[in-house]
Amino acid sequence: MDNKIQKIGPKDFPPLLREINDPPKKLYVKGVLPDWKENMFLAVVGARKYTSYGKEACEKLIAGLRGYPIVIVSGLALGIDSIAHRAALDAGLKTIAIPGSGLSEKVLYPSSHRELARKIVESGGALLSEFELEFHATNYSFPQRNRIMAGMTHATLVVEAEIRSGTLITSKFATEYNRDVLTIPGSIFSKTSEGPHMLLRLGATPITTCEELLWALGFEQDEETKTQTLFADASPEEQIILNFLTEPMTRDELIRTCGKNTSEMNVLLSGMEIKGMIKESLGEVRRC
Repeated sequence: MDNKIQKIGPKDFPPLLREINDPPKKLYVKGVLPDWKENMFLAVVGARKYTSYGKEACEKLIAGLRGYPIVIVSGLALGIDSIAHRAALDAGLKTIAIPGSGLSEKVLYPSSHRELARKIVESGGALLSEFELEFHATNYSFPQRNRIMAGMTHATLVVEAEIRSGTLITSKFATEYNRDVLTIPGSIFSKTSEGPHMLLRLGATPITTCEELLWALGFEQDEETKTQTLFADASPEEQIILNFLTEPMTRDELIRTCGKNTSEMNVLLSGMEIKGMIKESLGEVRRC
């Protein structure tokens, strides 16, 4: 990780952050700040104790943003935050982490994510904090940093959250700052869906597909652009499968046609589904 940490004042803040009623007086930055005018900024937040559904939904939606000028902002925390950062890196997107601590490696919170923080910076992203470099995370520092995430982004996507979750503080700030609040509907039997369902009742935008997320962020896709963007980074093995899927096929038929063994194909297909390249429904595999 580049250990050079810069201190910036309000004139160098993200423009949206300067608009809120309680902006920080300064920010410490480690890494490279993206062009504020050329990118859309999306905060992705969620439960620390996430479900497999929440993880998969987060990964798939962010994978669908590949190739677009979108920066993922999150809090480096355990759970959905770290999943969002890693999904952004996997999709080739820049990502910004805003921890509830200072940026010194000695205090960076959580300590288990120091390697993730290094990867974020090495991949052209950045760490941001208004706290002094040696500041240890406290209970009050997390809500304080949440206002920065909501304030500097165009929209906030809530993946999973219990009804009393701190995650909902970010969505509350986003509403107060007149930013869009997006959320993923979940199971009526899951505690981590209570927060998103409450947000939906309050008027949040439901997000169930990559296309809906792109539309909510102001991007319009025609089919040619969608195909070029989605499949641009397909591996040779993935491209072979995509070439066969000009029409939907059953999984068994696709495996026979590709001439690969079942276990190898299952791994490939699972990865492609997570990336949003294909989907399987009603017994057939089809290109997205």
